[in-house]
Amino acid sequence: MGYQAILLILGAYLLGSIPSAYLAGKWIKGIDLRQFGSGTVSGSMVWEHVAHWAVFPVGIFDLLKAALPSWIGLKLGLGEGVATAAGLSALVGHNWPLYLGFTGGRGLSPFVGTLAVIFPWGIPWLLVFLAVGYLLGDSAPWALASLILLPWFNLQVDGPAVISVAALVMLILTVVKRLEANRRALPAERVERRKVIWRRIIFDRDIPSHKEWINRQL
Repeated sequence: MGYQAILLILGAYLLGSIPSAYLAGKWIKGIDLRQFGSGTVSGSMVWEHVAHWAVFPVGIFDLLKAALPSWIGLKLGLGEGVATAAGLSALVGHNWPLYLGFTGGRGLSPFVGTLAVIFPWGIPWLLVFLAVGYLLGDSAPWALASLILLPWFNLQVDGPAVISVAALVMLILTVVKRLEANRRALPAERVERRKVIWRRIIFDRDIPSHKEWINRQL
């Protein structure tokens, strides 16, 4: 891997680390989003605890901070592999931001940004799953399902092979981030700990009620 690719991937991580949702919470309402709802630095928590309108600039920025490095990778002629790696690096920065002690979001918006450059057909695929989840009251398991099935969809439409790899990487990062949960402690009791681990992986929360989870204050 050449120096251009390395610099692009490192720069993408630093760009991805800019916590737009956290900054929106601080600038608009003077709050730390990590102390509300799911504790994630994400657009969904901006919607619930900051302001509905703020979701749009936050979401656009989070999308662009992965799309831009991916686009630069293609423009420099570094290939789809490096361009996708740059987008995923921005996603890692979003999930584990250097500027917030590695406590960030879940990475879906940066992943959409990467898809916008490398595989635009992946965007409606993800949005359909998220819409179904929204209508059913919980998008977290549907987001997982979309990532699990994305390689199959990519194969059906003859998309870039690198997207199947990217989907697997995104799935792994999503599960790891849900389990790590910005370093939120697991229950000490063994049975309850297993329940929480299961809920984190599938539902991205520690308690049964989605409504109570997103509205809680720490």
